[in-house]
Amino acid sequence: MKVAFIGAGSVVFTKRLVTDILYYPELRDSTLSFMDIDEKRLRMITKWTARLVEQEGFSTKIESTMDRRQALKGADFVIVMIQIGGIEPFKIDIAVPLKYGVDQSVGDTLGPGGVFRGLRTIPVLVDICEDMSKLCPRALLINYANPMAMNCWGMNTHGKITSIGLCHSVQGTARQIAGYMGLDFDEVSYWCAGINHMAWYLKYEYKGKDAYPILWKACNNPKIYAKDRVRFEMMKHLGYFVTESTWHMSEYVPYFRREKKTIKKFHVPTGWYLHWCKIGWQPHYAAIQAEIDGEKKITLDSSHEYGSHIIRAIQTDEPFRFNGNVPNNGLITNLPQGCTVEVPIFADKAGIHPSYVGDIPSQLAAMNRTNINVQELAVQAALKGDRRLAFQAVMMDPLTAAVCDIWNIQKMVDELFKKQKKWLPNFS
Repeated sequence: MKVAFIGAGSVVFTKRLVTDILYYPELRDSTLSFMDIDEKRLRMITKWTARLVEQEGFSTKIESTMDRRQALKGADFVIVMIQIGGIEPFKIDIAVPLKYGVDQSVGDTLGPGGVFRGLRTIPVLVDICEDMSKLCPRALLINYANPMAMNCWGMNTHGKITSIGLCHSVQGTARQIAGYMGLDFDEVSYWCAGINHMAWYLKYEYKGKDAYPILWKACNNPKIYAKDRVRFEMMKHLGYFVTESTWHMSEYVPYFRREKKTIKKFHVPTGWYLHWCKIGWQPHYAAIQAEIDGEKKITLDSSHEYGSHIIRAIQTDEPFRFNGNVPNNGLITNLPQGCTVEVPIFADKAGIHPSYVGDIPSQLAAMNRTNINVQELAVQAALKGDRRLAFQAVMMDPLTAAVCDIWNIQKMVDELFKKQKKWLPNFS
């Protein structure tokens, strides 16, 4: 088995996935091929993995290359975690819209930030799919890069490669709200569907019984409500709990970020994720270097990320259920055909098998569609290199439309294109 990591310079996350894969004895006799355009970071993750393999005495083979095609050649699984341009265009994604009144907390999934991240990323992902169709046509592409729904939608237009998009919000939030209710997570089961970062717990049960009455009680506890203000507020008005964080969710709707007093009230600060990217990862890099130098033993354990479990299920034929992002080929019947939906999926030796969900509650579908409108136009803009479609995507964004008139939206989009020109080569 060969696993190619495209964007392996995302050192902290790659480390997590490598540990997950090598945790399973049946996956250790494999080749891990790391690829990145940042030589320093590529060297770091390669050395760290070599240290782990040596420490544990595994037979795992390691490849390291800055040549994407070399990494893809003969791969069985391709894990993508790229960020085009790194942090520099991300700063622009946050700063320029803020000048026009669009206050983003994360800015990587929807809104002006999400749209422009998609415009930068989708063409590269399509190129990766094209390379895969020649070098590893039967490989499964596992995408972790945001904006997840847009990226997966863009890749699926290629049509020759099987791909899924993975996020940790479904399983992470399921455990989080079990904590809010004081429940043993091992006794929890749930059925969750919608779109990435806006999927809904249609069922959430504890020991086989509906746990929503317990969650409503937790919501009415001021101390617990304060931990997740936006999501509890949305549950009050829509009746269901949503998967992604209070910070993210505050951007996807027009209700929480129009005024500074509301931002303060719901504790959804401006640009918090950009701030984290600037400084938050540094302690992790220091810890990784200590492990490389042998000053600290590497812990071999497994996380709640789905990637390794899917690979194991396909390799061993032991089924695994997870939530992933796939084309809506009649899976959620009141969301647009062909959009990217996040639904329960089973994996086994025969591949991946998305589950039929049917209609979700109308109010939830309506909320999802406000985001899908933006995603569809952004994908078309990225594939066609069409600035007008990019403007229309941002124009449809719920938060942007709540704080900007169309003339200022046009000025904002023009400024974003001007300042990000070098990362958008397919736009004239």
